[in-house]
Amino acid sequence: MGVVQSLNSITDHPKINVDPAEYNRIDRDMHYFKGDFKALKYRNTYGDTKERPYVTLNMMQVIARRMASLLFNEQSKISVETRPPKTDENGDSIDYQEPDVANTFVQSVLDANDFNKNFERYLESGLAMGGLAIRPYVDDATGEIKLAWIQAPNFFPLRSNTSDVSSAAIATPTRRTESGKTVYYTLLEFHEWTPGGYTITNELYRSEEKNIVGIQVPLNTLYPDLQPTTTLQSFSRPLFVYLKPAGFNNKSLTSPLGVGICDNALSTLAQINDTYDQFHWEIKMGQRRVAVPESMIQLAAPENGQLQPRQYFDPDQNVFFPVAGSMDNDKVTDLSTPIRTTEYIAAMQNFLKTLEMQVGLSAGTFSFDSTGLKTATEVVSENSMTYQTRNSHLSMVEQAVKDLVVSICELAQATMINGKTLYTGPIPTRDQVSVDFDDGIFTDKSATADYWIKLQAAGLCTDWQAIMHVQGVTETDAKRLADEIAGTTANQAVNPQDALFGGNGDQSDTDDSGDEAGGGDA
Repeated sequence: MGVVQSLNSITDHPKINVDPAEYNRIDRDMHYFKGDFKALKYRNTYGDTKERPYVTLNMMQVIARRMASLLFNEQSKISVETRPPKTDENGDSIDYQEPDVANTFVQSVLDANDFNKNFERYLESGLAMGGLAIRPYVDDATGEIKLAWIQAPNFFPLRSNTSDVSSAAIATPTRRTESGKTVYYTLLEFHEWTPGGYTITNELYRSEEKNIVGIQVPLNTLYPDLQPTTTLQSFSRPLFVYLKPAGFNNKSLTSPLGVGICDNALSTLAQINDTYDQFHWEIKMGQRRVAVPESMIQLAAPENGQLQPRQYFDPDQNVFFPVAGSMDNDKVTDLSTPIRTTEYIAAMQNFLKTLEMQVGLSAGTFSFDSTGLKTATEVVSENSMTYQTRNSHLSMVEQAVKDLVVSICELAQATMINGKTLYTGPIPTRDQVSVDFDDGIFTDKSATADYWIKLQAAGLCTDWQAIMHVQGVTETDAKRLADEIAGTTANQAVNPQDALFGGNGDQSDTDDSGDEAGGGDA
């Protein structure tokens, strides 16, 4: 084991050189993302301090979910083509008849991990907390490539610059019961570049307190088959992929970590939550508020050492309160006030507009009325703020997906199980990986069709170019469709002659005398 060390927090490890304040920020983002806030205290009728839940709108989760679905969803497609373009004798590009080996393998791995669905889900937390890591690994039980999703609180850069992370530590927390007591374990997996190659070092820590990493213990305490150190060769990039939202980290100028999409709008989120909570409480308190003369209040018998009878109210009741009065002036007074629905809705609308501006969404993306929060359902135009913000994030997502495909192939090629290598095909480059994102929500198909039809009619583009953009097909398919349409149009042009020439429009079936070859009256 060498020197046994003890850690209060993961950032205390000598290999990790990240400002702990960054993880305080991530922890704060996580609370906003979860909607996890402390209960509020208030005083009831007797002046006793009581607590109630803090009711929030949780707009961070709403925005992260919406943006994640705009960036990547189940309609997105990833493809790999490691072969050079294929052309016919005229120089036109044609498709290969057989599938690409690398693409077949990558698709099998992505499908086995349900990548499209899981990536969209985990992308929510990555956008909210400022980062997400994906690490391919080999499942010993099945011999297949699996994907581990590492969220921001468990990812720690080692050596990096502000634009890329080349070495990192990944934390995997585990807890189990030992002798009737809950014990917390943390596996630290260090990914580093060394003179010998790409090295992965594992360390295990044990603690009996949840918020302390604890003392380093042998790996076989939990992982009997895990090696302390493994060195891999022929890797061109780290085995993990780190994805962070677009934009500069203005909270820590030298940090390689990203910032959440709402990190610069937390004050607005707090205003929205406070307003929503007060609106909720005002509706609840709007039930009734009644002043009752003391002479009409029931008395409860003394108990628990009390010397005098006590006026009896439900301890959770804040509707009635006593007012000094006599039997001659008994009067119940309703003090209920109207609920300020209009004012609260106007305040919510104002704060939502501010939030849209701060996170880069189009005005009107969210609205609030008496029935609650609503999301815009109209088609988003390509010049909208949402579209521009999406494109900024999209470049980061595309880069991460391409790097992940390369890492999957490199890991599979370096892994041998039962004397057989998992993958023997070529390793794709980034340029050979393409990601087709679903842009349907931003596309007005009627306007697109009208635009290309006008270009074609004016002679500014060919028929197949118009078909390719309107129908969203490849160049080869567009040319084939254009030929089919041209052939159909040509056939329809001669059909009117059928009435004159026996239904086939062919004038050559005549004999030398000019009589029809079929005989009969003309």
